Amino acid sequence: MSEVIPVREQHRIDEAALAGWMAAHVPGFRGPLRIDQFAGGQSNPTYRLRTPEASYVLRRKPPGELLKGAHAIEREARVMAALAGTGFPVPKVHGLCEDAGVIGSAFFVMDLVEGRIFWDASFSELPREQRAAHMDAMNATIAALHGIDPAAVGLDDFGRHGGYVARQVARWSQQYLADEAAGRHPAMDRLVQWLPAHLPTADATAIVHGDFRADNMIFHPTEPRVLAVLDWELSTLGDPLADFAYHAMTYRMPRDILGGMR
Repeated sequence: MSEVIPVREQHRIDEAALAGWMAAHVPGFRGPLRIDQFAGGQSNPTYRLRTPEASYVLRRKPPGELLKGAHAIEREARVMAALAGTGFPVPKVHGLCEDAGVIGSAFFVMDLVEGRIFWDASFSELPREQRAAHMDAMNATIAALHGIDPAAVGLDDFGRHGGYVARQVARWSQQYLADEAAGRHPAMDRLVQWLPAHLPTADATAIVHGDFRADNMIFHPTEPRVLAVLDWELSTLGDPLADFAYHAMTYRMPRDILGGMR
């Protein structure tokens, strides 16, 4: 599992208020409640909640003013709840609270799934003969996601149909051109000009994760099997080939870059 630390000062929450909400919304909840924070989850602070009988995960928006559309924990909760009935590996979502008055920002509570998280996309900590099976498990999982009919699980309005790659190219090009502090590079300038003229003609639509990589899932403690896919903040309806390309790209990225993505 990801490293657990004491709750950071800026992310502290009212334990009594949270316990009251859980008593009203989480079937079978009984305190007392102990709270720690996962070291990862910098975008959306993530906590481990423990009682004498059960363990949960709380994921919240950061406190304070936020950019519109950022830290979309409501979308995370919605897509995981929708996928839960399909057999796709996601934690059970117990409830979403959009009332910032409870702990200071919107949050949702889901089951804690025990297992392994691999921070290196090449699975270097495993014996070489076991690595391919874990990669196969990831491939099978993303294929299963893309095979789910959005309309059949209530997600037909989860994003726009069509034009996904064109929107991604436009958005990231605009951000690159607007970021004067980062500087410019001739190769990137050429790419920004080339991409809009060479968009793919195929335009399929599926549920896409948007950040599908090894450290965003929990594997079985001993088997090459994905038990839960996490961090759905960037999920939407989009092109499944683009989603798979991002997944494949992590195998070619330097480890120091991947380390910075934790």
